Amino acid sequence: MEDRSSSMTKKTDGDEDERNNMAGEVSVEKVFEGKEVPSWQNQLTVRAFVVSFVLCILFTFIVMKLNLTTGIIPSLNVSAGLLGFFFVKIWTAFLENCGLLKQPFTRQENTVIQTCVVAASGIAFSGGFGSYLFGMSEVVARQSTEANDAQNVKDPTLAWMIGFLFVIMIVDFKLTYPSGTATAHLINSFHTPQGAKLAKKQVRTLGKFFSFSFLWGFFQWFFTAGDDCGFVSFPTFGLKAYQNKFYFDFSATYVGVGMICPYLINVSLLVGAILSWGVMWPLIQERKGSWYSADYPASSLHGLQGYKVFIAIAMILGDGLYNFVKVLGRTMFGIYNQIRDKNANHVLPVGNQSSSPQAPELSYDDQRRTQLFLKDQIPTWFAIAGYVTIAVVSTIILPHIFHPLKWYYIVVIYVLAPTLAFCNAYGCGLTDWSLASTYGKLAIFVIGAWAGAHNGGVLAGLAACGVMMNIVSTASDLTQDFKTGYMTLASPRSMFVSQIIGTAMGCVISPCVFWLFYKAFHDFGVPGSQYSAPYALVYRNMAILGVEGFSALPKHCLMLCYVFFAAAIVINFIRDLVGPRWAKFIPIPMAMAIPFYLGGYFTIDMCLGSLILFIWSKIDKVKADAFGPAVASGLICGDGIWSMPSAILALAGVNPPICMKFLSRSANSRVDTFLGS
Repeated sequence: MEDRSSSMTKKTDGDEDERNNMAGEVSVEKVFEGKEVPSWQNQLTVRAFVVSFVLCILFTFIVMKLNLTTGIIPSLNVSAGLLGFFFVKIWTAFLENCGLLKQPFTRQENTVIQTCVVAASGIAFSGGFGSYLFGMSEVVARQSTEANDAQNVKDPTLAWMIGFLFVIMIVDFKLTYPSGTATAHLINSFHTPQGAKLAKKQVRTLGKFFSFSFLWGFFQWFFTAGDDCGFVSFPTFGLKAYQNKFYFDFSATYVGVGMICPYLINVSLLVGAILSWGVMWPLIQERKGSWYSADYPASSLHGLQGYKVFIAIAMILGDGLYNFVKVLGRTMFGIYNQIRDKNANHVLPVGNQSSSPQAPELSYDDQRRTQLFLKDQIPTWFAIAGYVTIAVVSTIILPHIFHPLKWYYIVVIYVLAPTLAFCNAYGCGLTDWSLASTYGKLAIFVIGAWAGAHNGGVLAGLAACGVMMNIVSTASDLTQDFKTGYMTLASPRSMFVSQIIGTAMGCVISPCVFWLFYKAFHDFGVPGSQYSAPYALVYRNMAILGVEGFSALPKHCLMLCYVFFAAAIVINFIRDLVGPRWAKFIPIPMAMAIPFYLGGYFTIDMCLGSLILFIWSKIDKVKADAFGPAVASGLICGDGIWSMPSAILALAGVNPPICMKFLSRSANSRVDTFLGS
């Protein structure tokens, strides 16, 4: 902002900036006009990757914990950018005081860190440790009576998981890429004097709540001795509510997640929990012996568990199909409009086009960004050769890791994947909605049915899901990063190298973190346990449906699946029909489906987070907007990172020393009487 007491020239410039402000054309690059943009090699510093490595471990633990509990992963880009800025600022300040600072910290370097961290921690999700990858294991296979033979089971080991992940490993269209754009604005703001001051305050806030959350996690662990002892093992408001998964479990992680997720997501989760665990499951349970045999254990998919899993799958598939058609339609319409526009400058950060400045009608920011972005473009031959090389390596190696996954299945996937990846990247740019998991589910059904039930179709389908999902998600993630790099003047080459290094880190860090969880907790993957990996069973049963058909469903379950599949499509259609003003009052089917299987306990935590943020916004909206994400990130990071010492303690055989329970007054009186006797 210009000083009001400045000279007439500056005042004139200030008036011009004010007019641009009013027109919505604030020039960011004029703020950084006097700062030299480093070459792409100088954007890739040793300190950037040292900080990235530390943050990669931190964020992988966080994402892995969320992935193995409920599968709800909020955007952690803000946290990655903020912490990256903070750590490098400390590093450079120390060197500057010692007179050893040779290269100042730039926003381009900040973007490289953010890209590397997000790429690495993203592997913890797209690697399928809580879904398709762990769905291959014997632990999950034992929870189904179908397709649990040896050719459809593959237990996790570090060697093949790391090998599998290593093998599979946007300027022109003016796409918005909301997440990439928001991250770019954040990084740009950090490197202004006012933004740096705010960032320091945000980091301090994050640190306070990180410490609180970490210590709270330790406190909870300290009082959970014994298998039947939990911090909320008996709620004060009734055993019935507890059995139906309606309780507050004091999770700092999900209070933080609730503060980050939109209000509608949290309300949709709560509506889904009430509809399923409050209404449907009690009614279906009353029909035990009629709709399903009373002899089936609680975990059997031929009993109540089958209704929970398959109805949730039906809603997920219905929502996915609707959004697939919707985003694909918008993608095709957008491409058509841009091809029709003769004046559009179709430039991607790939190719050998001239790097001359764009047309004069572009704003100053766009001219400067486009000029610098095109200077270090990635050659087309390099992109094509890289993709073909990866396809050949995958075709040769993957059948040795997963025997039912034949080489010609992989060839078909790699032939179709570029088109699907482009559609996903373009659609994500329009809507900020990546449909990578939808394309993965499509691969499950197509390849699983192609392989067949007696030829390891379940394992083939799950492995194919991983190949397709990683190709498609990497395309949209990299293009999001290119958008961030474009707006911060980071070179596409430095972004690409950072993505490769981050992915390589993730391919090693994520399996190691997963292996730590897998070995540390004896009930890992078991329904109802701390780390139940619920989506592993969901993905495996999708594969079973693909190869076995509907024979696995209990009585009347297919009819209910049809109803909820159709309901998901209708609800989405109504949401789009009424427009954004009224759509914010209509639940989202995908979010409603999650608690159908998991229960409502985490939705109460998340709704509490929403309530805290809502009240805070009413009291002081400016502070809530500025510090809300920092508070939420601190709660998530602290509780998430506690899982590392918790797992190490479990591996070392160290058990919590004390047991704490909440008891009703009558139960407490009986305990006192017993102890007195």
